[in-house]
Amino acid sequence: MFEIDLNCSLFQVFRGTIADASDFDPTADAEALYNAMKGIGSDKEAILDLVTSRSNAQRQEVIAAYKSNFGQDLIDDLKYELTGKFERLIVSLMRTPAYHDAKEIHDAIKGTGTNERCLIEVLASRNNKQIHDMVAAYKDAYGRDLEEDVIADTSGHFKKMLVVLLQGTRDESGVVDADLVQQDAQDLYAAGEEQWGTDEAKFIMILGNRSVTHLRMVFDEYEKIAEMSIEDSIKNELSGDFERLMLAVVQCIRSIPMFFAKRLYKSMKGLGTADNTLIRIMISRSEIDMLDIRECFRLRYEKSLYNMIKDDTSGDYKRTLLNLCGGDDDLAGEFFPEAAQIAYKMWELSAMTRVQLRPTVRPASNFDPAADAQALRKAMKGFGTDEDAIIDIVARRSNAQRQEIRQAFKSLLGRDLMKDLKSELSKNLERLIIGLMLTPAEFDAKMMRKAMEGAGTDEHALIEILVTRSNQEIHAMNAAYQDAYKKSLEDAVQSDTSGHFCRILVSLVQGAREEGPADVERANADAQELADACNADSDDMVMKFMSKVFQEFVKCSNKDIEQIIKKEMSGDVKNAFYAIVCSVKNQPSYFADRLYKAMKGLGTDDRALIRIMVSRSEIDLFNIRKEFKETHDDSLHEFIQGDTSGDYRKTLLILCGGED
Repeated sequence: MFEIDLNCSLFQVFRGTIADASDFDPTADAEALYNAMKGIGSDKEAILDLVTSRSNAQRQEVIAAYKSNFGQDLIDDLKYELTGKFERLIVSLMRTPAYHDAKEIHDAIKGTGTNERCLIEVLASRNNKQIHDMVAAYKDAYGRDLEEDVIADTSGHFKKMLVVLLQGTRDESGVVDADLVQQDAQDLYAAGEEQWGTDEAKFIMILGNRSVTHLRMVFDEYEKIAEMSIEDSIKNELSGDFERLMLAVVQCIRSIPMFFAKRLYKSMKGLGTADNTLIRIMISRSEIDMLDIRECFRLRYEKSLYNMIKDDTSGDYKRTLLNLCGGDDDLAGEFFPEAAQIAYKMWELSAMTRVQLRPTVRPASNFDPAADAQALRKAMKGFGTDEDAIIDIVARRSNAQRQEIRQAFKSLLGRDLMKDLKSELSKNLERLIIGLMLTPAEFDAKMMRKAMEGAGTDEHALIEILVTRSNQEIHAMNAAYQDAYKKSLEDAVQSDTSGHFCRILVSLVQGAREEGPADVERANADAQELADACNADSDDMVMKFMSKVFQEFVKCSNKDIEQIIKKEMSGDVKNAFYAIVCSVKNQPSYFADRLYKAMKGLGTDDRALIRIMVSRSEIDLFNIRKEFKETHDDSLHEFIQGDTSGDYRKTLLILCGGED
C-alpha cells in the first residue's frame, strides 16, 4: 500500500487549475453572459469559456452584478437556456463550494434510496471548515438539520461514523504525541486483528478524530504490529458501506489527490459514465488540487485524466470539463517537479512495504488421499459423471494434496487419474480441472507450450508468465517443459519469437533476476544510464532497461517510466516492459487488470482466466480480488458469475473464494 504525502509543506501552494482572472470586471462579464443568452438560442461557447476562466469567488460577483444590472437571477437564466449534463455542470460551477456540497448531500439522501458513495466521498474528504460551511449552507438552503437527515437515512456503524465526520472536529493542530501514536496503533490492533470480532467504536473514534499527521504515523506503527496495512485489516474486519467509508477515510488521510484520482477513474471506466460523480469532483477540486489529481491519475492508470475525459464525454459538456482539467499530461511524458517527488516516494514505499499475500485455496483439514481417490473413481464410474463431486474435491484441496490423490489413484486403482478426468470432462471445465491437477511447474510449462503452438503466438500469455514468476518457479518450469516436450523452453521461445522481444523473453527464461536486497549505488547508476538512453535511440534504451531501477529513474530523469515506455517503444517489446513495471509496482493489481481484460466486453479469454485463477489461487488470489474490487468497483466474483456458466463457473467461484 502506498503512502503518498501530498499534504506536506511542499504542497501548501496553489495546485488548482482555476484561479482568479486578471483584469476581472464583474459588470462586463454579467453583460457578456446576458448577451450570450439573449434572443433565440444561446452562445454556449461564450458561456463555458467565461465561467471556466473565473474563480468561484469571481463568479459570485458576476451573479450579483447580473441581478443589479438586469434584475434577473443568473442561475435561473442559465437553467432555462442550457440543458442536460452541460446545464448541471455550469449551474453547479456558479454555486459556492459550501452550497454545492450541501446540494450534493441533499440529492444523495432525498427520495427513495440513498447514494452512499456520494456521502462517503464528500464527508471523508472535507476539512473541518468545509464541513461547518456545508452544514450551515444545508440549513440555509433546505431549512433542515443535516445531521438529523443523515441519521434518518442511514443506519448502524456507517451512520455513527458519518455523524462523527459531520461534527468537523478532527484535530488540525499538527501536534503529534509519540506515545499516543503507539497507543492508538495498539488499540486499533486490539480492536480488530487481535481478537475475535471487531470493536468498531474504537475504529470510529480514532479514525474520525485524530489529525492527519498523527494518523499517518499510526498507520506506519500499525503495520509493524499487525504485519499488514490498516487497509487490509479494515477489509478483513469490516463490511459493506461501513468498510467503504473507513477505507475512504484512510485513503484521504494518506492522499486526498490519489483518492479523487481513483474516484474519477471509476466514474468513467467501462460502459457509461457516472456523470454526477465526474461533475462533483471536477468542480470541487478545480481550485484546490486538480494538478495533483491529474498526476496521481497518470501515475496509477494508463492515460491522462484529460484524455480519459476526452474519450468518455462529448460536446460542450466535454469542453467545459477539459477546461477545468487544465491540460493534457500525456503530451510531455514528464512530471511536474513536485509530482516526480511523489512518484519517487511511491517507488520507495513500494519497495519497503511488506504485503501479506493471501491465497484463497488452502490445504484441506482431515485430508485422506485414498478416500478422495475412491470418491473420484466413483464419480467417474458407470453411466454419466458426477461433476459436482469432482469439483468439490479438486477445487477444495491444495496442489500438494492433489498430487497425493494422483498417486493414490494409481496405487489403489491402477489407473491414471489425469486420463480418466480428460475422458469424462469436456471443454473449459476439463481444461480447468486438469490445470488444477498439474503441479505449478507442469501447468506453467503447458501454458507456455499452448501460447506458442499452432499458427500465431499468444505474446500476452508469454509475457504474463515470465514476468511474474520467481527464479525458482522459472527453473522448475524449464525442467517441466524439457521433461514434457523433450525440448528446452529457451529453444522454443527463440524459434517462436524474434528481435528485441525474443531477447527479453530469453533473458527472463534464464531465471537469473536479482532477488536480494537492492544495491542503491548500482540502482542509481543504472537509472542514470536509462535516463541517458531515453535521449538516445530506442535500441539502446531496450538494452539498458532490464535492471530494476524504476525508482531512481524518476529521480534522475523527472520522467514517468510508464509514459516513456509507451512513447519510446512499440508492439510486444512495449507490452513486455510495461508488464515488468506494473508487476514490480503491484503484482496483485497487475493480475487484477489481466482478469478484467479477460472478461470485459463481448466474449471471454478463458485461457487467460483459467491460467490466472489456477496459478494464483494458492499465492495471492485474495489480494487480487481486493485490487479488482478497488479498481473496478464490481467484484471478481460478480464478473465470473456474469461471464461464465455451469460447472465451469462453479469451479472458478470456489477458487475465487468469496464475494467482496
